[in-house]
Amino acid sequence: MMLARVADSLYWIGRYIERAEHMSRLADVMLMASLDQSESAGQSARIALAAVGEPDDATAAMDPLGAAYDLLFNREDHGSVVTSISRARENARQVRDQITAEMWERLNLLYLRITAKDAEREFAAGSSSYLHGIVADLHLFKGAADATMSHGEGWRFLLVGVYLERAQLIARLLDISFGASRTPVTDHLVQMSLLRMACALEPYLRVYTSDIQPRHILEFLLFNEEFPRSIRFATARMEEHLKAISRHAEATGAAPERLAGRLSSRLEFADPEELAEVGAGDILKTVVNECARIHGAIYETFVAYPIDERLPA
Repeated sequence: MMLARVADSLYWIGRYIERAEHMSRLADVMLMASLDQSESAGQSARIALAAVGEPDDATAAMDPLGAAYDLLFNREDHGSVVTSISRARENARQVRDQITAEMWERLNLLYLRITAKDAEREFAAGSSSYLHGIVADLHLFKGAADATMSHGEGWRFLLVGVYLERAQLIARLLDISFGASRTPVTDHLVQMSLLRMACALEPYLRVYTSDIQPRHILEFLLFNEEFPRSIRFATARMEEHLKAISRHAEATGAAPERLAGRLSSRLEFADPEELAEVGAGDILKTVVNECARIHGAIYETFVAYPIDERLPA
């Protein structure tokens, strides 16, 4: 079993990288809203703001360009892109001997790009292309990890972090748009923006063609077993990697692979027809709560366990 501090750092690298990519996509939707003064654009901006914990009212969405800037460069925001990338790099520095040179080089270049003195000027000069460059660099990091890192425990901890963060972020985005306490998104342009926030527009259209409906969006982002950003796909991968990791450790509390397996099974055997009748609020709440429990179990089992429980008798 690898050292707890190494597992912890790799897990958080995965989470921070996924968070940075998601926030970059939300910022891109904000930029599109800044170019279009329609009600649809304003509603898209409000959804993006609410998805990052900001008030989803009209006042907060009046300056989408400023909101996009903050999502990228606000160092006091724990969820901003610059904060996420900085923390990912710091964790990578602490486990430099556990990752490959290609991974470190890609992450370091990304960090230098977003913290450079002229980064804000570069963003102002070509905001959308700058964001697309950040997302592309994040994809290159993930590709370098997959192609050059040994597919052992460390790689699995990294991916558990990616998929757990992804499941939570997509669940929050869907809850903001279709949750029990929300008025469901029915505007066609807003629905397209929502799919773009989840990097799902083209994959969705390949399944449903041009039939964009709230029910289909929920089914696709909750239950599709092939789309890598669906919650079902993410939870299935979490279960897979946690099962492999857990072969090398004895659970001291709630086993994280069992919690992930229970959540994965619930999504696998959920009835979309029932979802259409009762709404998505309960299952989205379950996803968020169970992901929090899985996170706690990961720490209890692999990171913060009492040392005497790992010593041989």
